[in-house]
Amino acid sequence: MTTTRRDFGRLFAVGGYASLFAGRARANEWIGPEPAAAPPQPDERFWASVRDHFLMPKDVAVINAANLCPAPASVVEAVVNAHDLEHDLSPANRTRMHDAREETRRLVADLLRVSADEILLTRNTSESNNMVSSGLELKAGDEVVVFADNHASNLRAWQEKGKRAGYDVKVLPQPNPHPGPEFYVDTFLKAVTPRTRLLGFSHLTNTVGDLLPARELCRAARERSVLTLVDGAQSFGLMDLDLSEMQPDFYSGSAHKWLCGPKEAGVLYVRREVQPRLQPVVISLYPGASGLSRTHEGFGQRDEPGLIGFGEAVKFGNKLGRPAIEKRSRALALRLAEGLRAIPGVKVYTHADPLRSHSVVAFDPAGRDPMKTQQALYDRWRIVSATRNGADRPGLRLAPHLYNVEADIDRAIEAVRRVTTEAI
Repeated sequence: MTTTRRDFGRLFAVGGYASLFAGRARANEWIGPEPAAAPPQPDERFWASVRDHFLMPKDVAVINAANLCPAPASVVEAVVNAHDLEHDLSPANRTRMHDAREETRRLVADLLRVSADEILLTRNTSESNNMVSSGLELKAGDEVVVFADNHASNLRAWQEKGKRAGYDVKVLPQPNPHPGPEFYVDTFLKAVTPRTRLLGFSHLTNTVGDLLPARELCRAARERSVLTLVDGAQSFGLMDLDLSEMQPDFYSGSAHKWLCGPKEAGVLYVRREVQPRLQPVVISLYPGASGLSRTHEGFGQRDEPGLIGFGEAVKFGNKLGRPAIEKRSRALALRLAEGLRAIPGVKVYTHADPLRSHSVVAFDPAGRDPMKTQQALYDRWRIVSATRNGADRPGLRLAPHLYNVEADIDRAIEAVRRVTTEAI
């Protein structure tokens, strides 16, 4: 049985979500599950209509896509409908779920411009990265090279596993501000040795939004018979990607960030030519039906409703248009960074050159306590942000996306201006 949109509204009311559902329905019908395709020059009215597909209260500005994105109504509805498994455990319905997972695999493969045989559906970027660091046969004397601003799942995981297996992990510097794409290639070329087996780096850093030259780094590594693992947590769903052109050996991503998908859904791309070198990490039942997934995706019972929602999130973004999404997010981030730089005492860590950064804006709020500043932004201005504590570029991070409008950005700039001049 499929849940109707009217039933969907009742489910939200019963679950305590009536306040979210209120005002979103028209004549007891959910707002259309598909957005309009972006026109050649989309204006603020168009992007405001996109925001109407999301469940956030109108007065909340979620500017935290680098951490967690809301899902559009069509994704939530797809997950709810897929949960008919709870009252229909028939073999036919379970087969339908399995087939739907394969449709999501195809959609993700098309999104990345690769083959479905090269796609594993995982829980998130962390799991994907760990499938590589645990699945490659590395030994004492080998070396893995990583850049310093990698996420923990692509940095500390290598370091811990290097201790167990006896191989070395070499951490390369990432100075701030971004020194230019040639710096990263030159730094890698100076660091690589005959013992180097893999280069791991974040395509777009979660720290300050540095954009690394992924294609050039992958090519430099490939020419030296070094594998590449590109952590795409901050580029998957944001950038209009073509992995057939980038040519990494491994690429990881999560659905819950820029793709605006469900939680605990992710991807690991494994280039066909290197698949024999990756051993399965988990051996269990219910694998995928295509390519590498037959041997490497036997994780036991899956959250198949979530994987169905994953596919719906891909379709939502496809409908809008990938180039339009990327252009919009970048434009909002540039507007935000420019406004923050004009505030006395505020230091923006993110580079002003759009070729060196993308959609993630990190800054020091004039020396104010990051946690207190974050709380003030939410309590007083209803702005959702992220903090960065510690000695390494402490402050706040804002990451605008397709559901934000320019008014959100201007409000955030004014809120930071006021919070850095007033007592918290």
